Amino acid sequence: MTPLFVAFVAAVVAVVAFIATRPGNSAHASKPAGNQTASASVGDIPKEFRHLARRQTADPLAQGKADAPVVMVEFSDFQCPYCGQFARTTETKLVDKYVKKGVLRIEWRDFPYFGKESYTAALAARAASKQGGFWKLHDALYTHQAPPNSGELTTDRIVSLATSVGLDGTKLRADMRDPKLATAVKADFTQGQKLGISGTPAFVINGTPVIGAQPLSVFEKTIEQASKDQQ
Repeated sequence: MTPLFVAFVAAVVAVVAFIATRPGNSAHASKPAGNQTASASVGDIPKEFRHLARRQTADPLAQGKADAPVVMVEFSDFQCPYCGQFARTTETKLVDKYVKKGVLRIEWRDFPYFGKESYTAALAARAASKQGGFWKLHDALYTHQAPPNSGELTTDRIVSLATSVGLDGTKLRADMRDPKLATAVKADFTQGQKLGISGTPAFVINGTPVIGAQPLSVFEKTIEQASKDQQ
């Protein structure tokens, strides 16, 4: 964890720890960090957190209006069980309650924390974005999530999932070979590491970190406070 992240979180919540089970152990999962969320005034938030949102109008890895008052940057791994839990439950509720009403924008960042299979899935989802299908494949990967590092998350399996949701599998395979996509995945991962992220999922909501697959109420409270701060 970088000094930047430690200093920020310590300043606003006294103690915040990333509790994570590293890839390679028996659990193969990043553990949620309990009910740990940070709240801070804009003046307390380091610029590295305040300026994470890209707000690109045509970003295929984002949901919601580019000018939404609140942006939630999400660092996730397609193999992470807690990322899957968030995607299948909490995220769908946030989309209905905030994204569709123009309050919230969600921006995805790749954090292939679990290794090779995570990287393959991240690359495939990026390739799917060239067909406008990032979120379709995102949902399919989490709906049919395999155990981490089980050997099941192969290119063939991902292509099969992609075709099941209406994407062109042949094009997906070809686009996965685009070196620009590999560069983009690695850039996201590096950015997260520089911020001190050491487990998934990790979120930054208008500069405020929320760590782990927190209860819906934690996200609601943070989003609503961030929205009020913009008024």
